[in-house]
Amino acid sequence: MKILLMFILSGFWIASAVAAPLSLDDYLLGYSYESRKEMKASSKQLIDWLEDGKAVLVDIRFAEEQQAWGTGFGLKIPLNELPKRLNELPKDKIIVTACPHKDRAGIAMVYLRSKGYAARYLTDGLLGLMENLRGDDAKYFLELLKE
Repeated sequence: MKILLMFILSGFWIASAVAAPLSLDDYLLGYSYESRKEMKASSKQLIDWLEDGKAVLVDIRFAEEQQAWGTGFGLKIPLNELPKRLNELPKDKIIVTACPHKDRAGIAMVYLRSKGYAARYLTDGLLGLMENLRGDDAKYFLELLKE
């Protein structure tokens, strides 16, 4: 039931980087194929957006998971801390939530959209992101982020 609810909630529609908060009722009444598309971001899209300064990655795993295996970029805000740490997120960028797969990232995305953030979840998870950031690609990406 929880997983079904997550997928039902996971498509909050958003027209721009800054959106008005949505109630769950409004979201369901306005859900469309476009909404479904707008809730997702691939690793390649995320990398492009990060390079262009258009997005922020938010790793929503538990703190212990982040310590054991973490990225050197992005924000680290565990899902269970997200409500009290909203002030750390920019309203003028796309917020891409991520975990190893996408279950918790979907929950975080729905929550952030309900608060008016332009949020998406990483469709291939942190595992997919790491596949796209290996070798020369990782070096190039990190050099771009330093600029």
